[in-house]
Amino acid sequence: MDKRKKISILSLHLSYGGIEKCVASLANILASKYDTEIICTYKLGDAPAFYIDPRVKIIYLLNEKPNRKEFKEAVKKHHFIRALKEGIKGFKILNLRKSTMINFIINSDSDVIISTRDLFDDMLGTYGKKDCLKIGWEHNHYHDNMKYAENVVRSCSKLDYLVLVSNSLNAFYNGRLRNTNCKTVFIPNIIEYIPKEDDISKLKNHKLISVGRLSHEKGYLDLIKIFNIVHHDYPDWTLDIIGDGDEREKIEKLIKKDNLEDSVTLHGFRDKDYIYSHLHEASIYLMTSYTESFGIVLLEAMSEGLPCIAFSSAEGAGEIITSGSNGYLIKNRNFGAYIKKIEDLIENYDVRRKIGLEGRKTVRHYSPETVSKKWFKLIEKK
Repeated sequence: MDKRKKISILSLHLSYGGIEKCVASLANILASKYDTEIICTYKLGDAPAFYIDPRVKIIYLLNEKPNRKEFKEAVKKHHFIRALKEGIKGFKILNLRKSTMINFIINSDSDVIISTRDLFDDMLGTYGKKDCLKIGWEHNHYHDNMKYAENVVRSCSKLDYLVLVSNSLNAFYNGRLRNTNCKTVFIPNIIEYIPKEDDISKLKNHKLISVGRLSHEKGYLDLIKIFNIVHHDYPDWTLDIIGDGDEREKIEKLIKKDNLEDSVTLHGFRDKDYIYSHLHEASIYLMTSYTESFGIVLLEAMSEGLPCIAFSSAEGAGEIITSGSNGYLIKNRNFGAYIKKIEDLIENYDVRRKIGLEGRKTVRHYSPETVSKKWFKLIEKK
């Protein structure tokens, strides 16, 4: 019997985050066939934010945690001595982040190492053993930032493969890595849970929903402005927002200013079961992101049969939504057009149902069974 391959996934942390969610999902499917471990720089909580199969080994490289927040707070309050101390501490932590990961890569006996950040790609390409299959996994869209894209190309040039989560990114980086040994591969992200047909949302509740980090690029201040107009026309409809982030206070102030406290609920960070239970109770999913590398939450909403609306500026949404078929993509961040689609769906249950069922068909392409075959094929090239 052949020895099971050993796979290592390099991760910055396992707290809440889109990349971290993908790391957990990938580790879970790889554990069914390979000896799988996640190598984390930081341990930011008592346990990973997302479910990880017990067969997956987790190794943390540092006891220290990033102190950027403490440094910025000290500067903001003009505590210069404290800021200096935090700055020195931060410099030491960054050096440890680099040295501990390099040390792991040099001494690793893994058959395959998968890097999930560009900062690890360069280390893996430089220090990874010759007989180890070295794979980069790029989740972020460069969003017309060519400096970022060039850094990805430079970091990945010594790897064997670069996995991209969208067809458009695969085409983009394939051209730029053509003169290197690194080949590009398109493998979409995974949606681990897909409810059965008889257990999806009935789309009857007067509930809108959005899930994501409360940060500028997610556009939640725009969502509140949009909902304020919808709420004026349909006051019995409510909005649930699940997630947290540095714009929460601004969002809360806007909700209060518009007298929407009884109609908008901010739930904070929640686990998968909580999110799915609220998707199940909702009738329309709203995304207002300025940018979006992939949009796994769209797939989660579609798995529950929810019709989804997003702005076309969220590039990842365009990989998932075919406008007018399984959802709606609104061009040029046109608030009026976005509001009209919400209100059209509110008015017409049959359209909600039709769009939602088309979304369910889309989700099949991202199931663990489908995506795992692509990863297994790549790994077996070793």
